[in-house]
Amino acid sequence: MGTPANGTTGIVLAAGAGTRAGGPKALLRMPDGTPWLELACAFLTDSGCDRVVAVLGAGERIARPLVPATAEVLVAADWEAGMSASLRAGLAAASGGAVLITLVDLPELPASVGRRVMAGSGPLRQATYAGAPGHPVFIAQEHWEPAAASLSGDSGARRYLVENSVSEIECGDLWNGLDRDLG
Repeated sequence: MGTPANGTTGIVLAAGAGTRAGGPKALLRMPDGTPWLELACAFLTDSGCDRVVAVLGAGERIARPLVPATAEVLVAADWEAGMSASLRAGLAAASGGAVLITLVDLPELPASVGRRVMAGSGPLRQATYAGAPGHPVFIAQEHWEPAAASLSGDSGARRYLVENSVSEIECGDLWNGLDRDLG
């Protein structure tokens, strides 16, 4: 497994309990029955990732079969600590030269956004929508360890990204950037 030194690992963060959604978002499906996990993994593959890892936690046993065979499953043992634990687990499992990170609750996120972020410049990149930060997020390998060390609680890497001059890639012309909070 793994990717070449210049390859990109796609990471789907799908470990949370989804308290506002009434349960783990990793278990949710589109009206046609397509699992959100399947869509998130397809987004990363279609964006150009060489390897895809789905980070699970809450509802892991039920969610695992929803992950396509083309992706790997990683269980964040400490997922209850929040998004930081899931992101740290994903970064620790990454290989290649970079990661592209998305959330499971963005089932309509088009691959055109991922491709634009991947094609951008700089070791840290984040999609923005009308100037508001969103996903996906691109992190080059040299930033994995310090980004992971900066994480805490139920928040992602935004503070680290800003402190380290993230390249914000405007994608509002491609999508609205809104997650699917059902609660």
